[in-house]
Amino acid sequence: MMRRLRFTGTDSKNGSCPALHEDLDSGEVIVQGRPLTDRDDVAQLRHLGTGDAAVVVPRQLLVNWAPKEIDRTPEVISPEEFARLFETFEHTAWHLETRGGYASDREDLDYGTFLKTGQAIWDLDSKWHQNIKRQTGDRKRVGRVRVVDSPPTEGQRFLLSYGAGNVASGENVGCLWRADARRINLLEEDFWIFDSRLVVVLHFDDADVLTSIETITEPAEVVRYSMARDAAVHHATPYEDFVGQVPKTD
Repeated sequence: MMRRLRFTGTDSKNGSCPALHEDLDSGEVIVQGRPLTDRDDVAQLRHLGTGDAAVVVPRQLLVNWAPKEIDRTPEVISPEEFARLFETFEHTAWHLETRGGYASDREDLDYGTFLKTGQAIWDLDSKWHQNIKRQTGDRKRVGRVRVVDSPPTEGQRFLLSYGAGNVASGENVGCLWRADARRINLLEEDFWIFDSRLVVVLHFDDADVLTSIETITEPAEVVRYSMARDAAVHHATPYEDFVGQVPKTD
């Protein structure tokens, strides 16, 4: 069975070796580097079995990117604490939206209106939109990239319609087809990142219900999510252009 590998990080300045990857199922770390081939060097290695390979990597790669704990204990916050982050961030708040839909959207009364009319309703006087307008008015930056299936799910069509409200509030919104997201090996996690120092990972069950809100501040992990943000923003299509590419439903 093919492994599910996640890129952890590299100190390379040009995108080459060395690098680390993590097996998402087993937790094993895959070290990618220059093979050790000199016979005299290999002869000094202990416990090198048949079929084993040795690679050479800088010490700083392991210091910067290797896991620091055997089993990491998630730092979970409440929905109220999460909501306060949107009022207290200093510079930037950014979201990678990866799911086909969200149970919280389907529970909203306005979702039924969308199913009937094909048009989402947004209230620019709501607490959320007023706060975003206030934050962006203070020259802070708020943005998101939505990953969209082809064809979009019902939940994604709702979010695409609702996106006009996000833009009207001052958000920088982009969209990315899921095939393109997978082509660039973009993370498939749903997360917010605040001020390039605090990551909030949103965990959902199979019914799209939010089950926990995890915070991450470990520098190497924050850098990994920042790299995903930068890649998503670089490859995304601006919201207004993307919605014009989406086929209309009957």
